[in-house]
Amino acid sequence: MCCNSFLKCMMFVFNGCIFLAGAVILGVGVWAKVDSDSLLGLMEDVETASVDFSQVIYVSYVLIGLGAFLLFIGFLGCCGAIKESRCMLLTFFVLVLLIFLAEVAIGVVLIVFQSVANEIFNSLEDEVQKVIRKDYGKVEGFTSLWNNTMAELKCCGYKNYSDFTGSPFNRDNGQIYPAPCCNETITVGVCDENAAELSNVDGCFSKLLQLIEDNVSIIAGVALGIAALEIAAMVVSMVLYKSIGSKA
Repeated sequence: MCCNSFLKCMMFVFNGCIFLAGAVILGVGVWAKVDSDSLLGLMEDVETASVDFSQVIYVSYVLIGLGAFLLFIGFLGCCGAIKESRCMLLTFFVLVLLIFLAEVAIGVVLIVFQSVANEIFNSLEDEVQKVIRKDYGKVEGFTSLWNNTMAELKCCGYKNYSDFTGSPFNRDNGQIYPAPCCNETITVGVCDENAAELSNVDGCFSKLLQLIEDNVSIIAGVALGIAALEIAAMVVSMVLYKSIGSKA
């Protein structure tokens, strides 16, 4: 009896964590969907035959679905423990096992195809430059997205300031460049080509990669923590499943 109570408490703890993770992921997905200033919005105007970016644009829907799924699993595990339902516990075990196997598969794919992903994003350079030189300073929404992104990441263009050369903003304002393309400690007055070249501000793509690399240890730690939590939850659910069966 004492053992069953302990197992139930552990199930509440594990499923509480899963439920909380689902709520966070769901919240991020909803935020990405409603936030018009999201970085993903920049990709909507990029057309390239080699990459289908509709997959990336709808990442918010994937996060919403995943978050809702984790909420369901957390609820299922708690209900199975409270009601001592072997059916619910077995369903919980199978679902968590499927998620764990999918995460392992995704991790292997990311490791194997990391160089391929880098090549894909590098191949976007020409397409992004074309869109910037066509729409930046002309299309208000697109211009606002880039301004917000550059201000947030402290970067300039996709690769560097030259991405804006020949854009409507550059032509209509006397060959000047966006303010983030110039270092405030170096530039005095307008951000012209000389000032932008001297400032040498990093492009947003390299800044984004740097941000990911700087936090890779945190990402890996979180991933390992989630994997350990899933394994522990599966073990406890199976022990509780067998314990309930032995009492029947």
